[in-house]
Amino acid sequence: MKRKQLKWVAIFSLFILIILSACSSEEDATTSTVDETEGETSEEVVDDTTKDMGDYDFLSILTGGTQGTYYALGGTFADLISTGTEVKTTAEVSQASAANMTALQNGEGEIAFVQTDIAYYATEGLLMFEGQKIDSISALGALYPETVQLVTLADSGITSFENLKGKKVSVGAPGSGTYANAEQLLEIHGLTMDDIEAQNLDFGESTEGIQSGQIDAAFITAGYPTGAVEALNATNKVSIIPVSDEKADALIKKYPYYSKDLIPAGTYGLEAEVPTVSVLAMIAVKKELPEDLVYEITKSIYDNTEKISHAKGAFIKAETGLSGINIEVHPGAQKYFDEVNK
Repeated sequence: MKRKQLKWVAIFSLFILIILSACSSEEDATTSTVDETEGETSEEVVDDTTKDMGDYDFLSILTGGTQGTYYALGGTFADLISTGTEVKTTAEVSQASAANMTALQNGEGEIAFVQTDIAYYATEGLLMFEGQKIDSISALGALYPETVQLVTLADSGITSFENLKGKKVSVGAPGSGTYANAEQLLEIHGLTMDDIEAQNLDFGESTEGIQSGQIDAAFITAGYPTGAVEALNATNKVSIIPVSDEKADALIKKYPYYSKDLIPAGTYGLEAEVPTVSVLAMIAVKKELPEDLVYEITKSIYDNTEKISHAKGAFIKAETGLSGINIEVHPGAQKYFDEVNK
């Protein structure tokens, strides 16, 4: 009898062990499944949200002289980019368009203001870039018209381009965008650099030279109102020499990146609007910048144009961000514009 009781106790104990073992296995399996699922979910979230911003702790925006539009806008852009990307960004004084292209090529900055015509010359190895083609840049986006302004004093006796012959005229630094514009406009009016006493001055030096009488006129290619010209107008009555429709048409036929432009009455105290021509300002970046970083830089600027206090901010729009761009667009910028303009 005792043996039978022991037998049943053993069978019952074995049965209990089997049940407990089964429950434990199911629990382990469930835990394992949950762990694996949670692991997969966590991994997917990381993959979806991680962005390749590169190893950049600092970004430089190459602008122009302190009294030009590039520098004025550059400070605002630096603040927007610093906030949007969490990468500290500063605006740097530079020699503007052509020098900025060379500086990007040499690793002296990551972002730069440049005229569309100069960016084209750089990437194609033309004019001032002959023999030194710039192949490390791409476009981020278009900004605003850069107006060619031939500035003089109202009492200078200069009322046309032809009057410049024999005069001391600032044409910007050799190889600069302003220099190229001056050379091309002189050409259309039947003049060359040899017909004037060319002075290589920046915008501030140019207007100071006009004020002091050291020079007679100056080419200034920049968005109006330009700080240097406003400063001159504060003490002297300014005149902007017009470009006739006929000459503008001839210029555009030969150099199609130009457009006709008008400086409105009231600008610099002008009594009537002045016809002239313009090129386009744009932002260029180094090709090597990661796509995600350039996307965030582009978004930081074009999603926040209402924060740009400069008058040219009204021209900076996402819907026209690729208008007039004649060089390769960075994939990060292209992604942004494709999203907002679809």
